[in-house]
Amino acid sequence: MRLVFPAVLALTLLAGCKAAEPVSASAAPAEPASPAPAAAWATITPGGDTLCANGTPYQFQVKPADPDRVMIFLNGGGACWSGDLCDVSLGLNAYTPLADMDANNAATKGGAFDAANPENPFAGWTQVFVSYCTGDAHLGARDAAYTTSAGKQLTIRHRGKANVQSALDWVYANYPAPGRIFVGGGSAGAIASPFYAGVVADHYPQAEVIQYGGGAGGYRAGAVSGLLETWGAFNGLPDWPELAAYDRATFTTEDFYRVTAARHPDMRMSQFNNVDDEVQQMFLGLMGAADPVRGLMQANLDELAAEIPNFRSFSAPGKDHTLLRYDRLYSTTTGGVRAAAWVKDIAEGRDVASVSCTAEGCD
Repeated sequence: MRLVFPAVLALTLLAGCKAAEPVSASAAPAEPASPAPAAAWATITPGGDTLCANGTPYQFQVKPADPDRVMIFLNGGGACWSGDLCDVSLGLNAYTPLADMDANNAATKGGAFDAANPENPFAGWTQVFVSYCTGDAHLGARDAAYTTSAGKQLTIRHRGKANVQSALDWVYANYPAPGRIFVGGGSAGAIASPFYAGVVADHYPQAEVIQYGGGAGGYRAGAVSGLLETWGAFNGLPDWPELAAYDRATFTTEDFYRVTAARHPDMRMSQFNNVDDEVQQMFLGLMGAADPVRGLMQANLDELAAEIPNFRSFSAPGKDHTLLRYDRLYSTTTGGVRAAAWVKDIAEGRDVASVSCTAEGCD
């Protein structure tokens, strides 16, 4: 792996090693010290089997801080499963194809990645920002050949599983014994978050692992299992008996919650959604589901709440998509509960109640 630390971080570390100089009793009072600059994001290019969809190199970002508290965030960025959706030259913008795009730059994000905000639920945490560029919800494990409607041939490297594993391997090597690990994701990353929370919990049996998914609760469509097959999501899965109990032909994105909850019944699991999320509605349409996302989402949430005792959800009004990457983390309030406080309680391992706009009206 190649680790590239920005120059400001190197200078900060060097400055911290300089010995203090003696001060004369007659010297003028020193100016108040300026706050130390926040740790910079470092970029890691792992190599190996990792790749983005078009064969370009994969990279992810880390911001080292408290070794006892580690946030692993799976970024979002759409999905593709046909020639027309996967061919970026057609301009459909169905997914993010490169790891080094601004969409995958943690330094450009607000919300949970704004170190200057005193309300940040993850202030002081080590943060690992897992970039996303494979169009497969971080779950793919095959290179797929597609043909566009115009007859163009293309190969897409659905290497999501290898890419995420490279980030997890970095965490395992650098943080051998964290006490609390938050495995979260937004959009496509939210789909994969319960699965990888289970993987992380297997590796760290001593740690409290907490799962969170934002902006992916409405994918209640028959096409889901076929997309997972297309991406190779069932390839290279861990040998879990809990997985073997499910039929690949009918597997759903919510089944990742059920599998991990069965394997790690004490894990706290959660979702945030806007009830009329326009991005989820768009992808449901591409999957052939015409029903409003609000009803599909509620059906999924009701089932998970009934089956998983430690599952909680926050359903806010509106059409926005995901929460943690944006400053609306601090402005969203539903039922008198601030989303930032709700997320902080989850991250700190405290129990929370589910929150829904239905009581006050979601329109």
